Amino acid sequence: MLASKKRSLEQDSDGNEEIMSKYFRSKRLRKSFYEKDCIDLAKSLLGKTLCRCVGNNILQGMIVETESYLGEDQDGASHSFQGKRTDRNAAMYENAGTCYVYKIYGNYHCFNITSKGEGSAVLIRAIDALVGHQTMMENRSKRRKDGGNKLKMKDLSNGPSKLCDAFNITKEEINFASLIESNVIWLEENENSDEIEIVTTTRIGIEGAGEPWSRLPLRFYVHGNKSVSVRDKKAEADLNKNKDLHS
Repeated sequence: MLASKKRSLEQDSDGNEEIMSKYFRSKRLRKSFYEKDCIDLAKSLLGKTLCRCVGNNILQGMIVETESYLGEDQDGASHSFQGKRTDRNAAMYENAGTCYVYKIYGNYHCFNITSKGEGSAVLIRAIDALVGHQTMMENRSKRRKDGGNKLKMKDLSNGPSKLCDAFNITKEEINFASLIESNVIWLEENENSDEIEIVTTTRIGIEGAGEPWSRLPLRFYVHGNKSVSVRDKKAEADLNKNKDLHS
């Protein structure tokens, strides 16, 4: 079944070859970028550009918030804790740079990228929209009772399920896709990514996993970016204090 799914992804990608020839060839992140330990990859992803091809549209946004899920025996909040393998989390055991998409609350999606390390992956928590705002707005408005009338630009993709809606990332199409090879989803270098400051803090919404997992400092975000889902003001103050000490 998994082999069949991968073949389907490759066939879907082939149809976008002409469109893609205009884009990612020079800036696309290659295999070596993803072959990092989970924490290193989570930090390295900040500032990089997520690109999504939907029909004739290219959507782009800068990754501004991530969470590491270390897998195996290192992280009780991970879907792969204690080597657990299921149909749901099978993509977590694929090569680094593979998309792992799962559903929450029955109908919402979360988008992850596998790293080096058995069963390890990085959750993409927030993206700052760059290209394709109108399409993202339309995608996000479909679920909203107000039809998107009260949707603010900064709220387009400032949460894991919001960004999946905005970029039309679904389990059916994107799970198992290779960011190294796919023509429907990939990452690019961003010339401004070296200028960001990273805030390190605890992850969101995993209190049910209990201690010590819920207190691990495995969430990372771009300091000062408007699209971060949840700010940690104490961690930001500590970052600013350290900057002052070394200035």
